[in-house]
Amino acid sequence: MPQPSYTPELLDELKMLGLFNPNNHQEGIKVHSSAEPAMIEAARRLHRKGLVTQDDGGYLTATGQEAAEHARDLLTLLGTADATT
Repeated sequence: MPQPSYTPELLDELKMLGLFNPNNHQEGIKVHSSAEPAMIEAARRLHRKGLVTQDDGGYLTATGQEAAEHARDLLTLLGTADATT
């Protein structure tokens, strides 16, 4: 089985997940047509994957909330790993 690749598209999706407020699941985001094209496409991909409710952002789905939490946890782990070595 091939290893997943950290493509620019995947990193954009992770960045988009990080924009959601982890303390308020009732707070969504709107990616405007004037946003960076990479962010517009990231929102569309997250919608196709069932992680957000709208193709321009909206709210995180239950799966999206879980993915965003894992992404935040990974960033925390990677950030503290540098500080402890």
